[in-house]
Amino acid sequence: MSIAKRSEIIFLYDIAWGNPNGDPNDANKPRIDVETGLNIVTDVRLKRTVRDELIARGYEILVKDTMTESRTLADGKHRGMDFLSESGKVKANKKGDKEKLTQEELEAFKNNVKQCVDIRMFGCVLPSDIKNASLQYTGPVQFKMGYSMHPVKLEFVKGTGAFASGEGKDQKTFRQEYFLPYSLINFYGIVNDRAAEYTGLTEHDVTLLLDALWSGTRNLITRTKAGQVPRLLISVSYRAKDFYIGGLDKKIKFEYAMSGEAVRAISDGEIQFDKLIECLVNNKEHIDTVTIRIDSELKSDIDLVEELKKSGIRVDVIA
Repeated sequence: MSIAKRSEIIFLYDIAWGNPNGDPNDANKPRIDVETGLNIVTDVRLKRTVRDELIARGYEILVKDTMTESRTLADGKHRGMDFLSESGKVKANKKGDKEKLTQEELEAFKNNVKQCVDIRMFGCVLPSDIKNASLQYTGPVQFKMGYSMHPVKLEFVKGTGAFASGEGKDQKTFRQEYFLPYSLINFYGIVNDRAAEYTGLTEHDVTLLLDALWSGTRNLITRTKAGQVPRLLISVSYRAKDFYIGGLDKKIKFEYAMSGEAVRAISDGEIQFDKLIECLVNNKEHIDTVTIRIDSELKSDIDLVEELKKSGIRVDVIA
């Protein structure tokens, strides 16, 4: 399989009456930029969505909850041993030094780790007590922090729990939660072809990533995430190494008539593609393919697919 080309990703999804990414240091409130009023979602949250979807499909994932023999949550060193055991690690020598892998064993260990698709995508820092067995890979796929395309409004909800507040008491416990009535979130990512050579990320892996972004968002059905809907996915793949336009997420805009905090649905506005189209057309000699997936409820000022095709850019539409 061919090593992944350099590409840029725009991914939009929305949520209604939910919490897309709570801050554990602030009562698990949705993250909001106090200066702009925009909802912020970490790249870690998005990567977890991808990993959860890949786990559900049966793929081997390195970064996941695993248990030790004593039924406690495993740390990175313990997780690494799962792959070291397949490499035939060397026993400690007579001097009592820590174990050390031979070059052959080290290469086998690296290959075992790279069987995990999340490592090929996102890289890893994997510590080890064994000399020369700690691994560090820079992830070819990097996402910036996601942000809402409009200011959001934070709502506070207080209710009762299902159980009594204590033994012999009739009063139930109280719970308090914070929600956003609506947030349309924009993520920007880039696939680095140079780093892909080290982790072994392939074009097939990138296709899997795009599908996991879309399906994983839709399948993330928890109490605070139910109702998330993927709305737009654009991947711009480039012909030449080391070239990319950059900042494509800033080339699209969500236009709405009311105040940003009053937006409650994707139908309350439309996506404007004019600047993105102009940018892509001006750089079309560098572009190999633009892959596009659009939710049927998303409204736009221009037919993105048709405009790009008319300009001579190859477009792959995912149904």
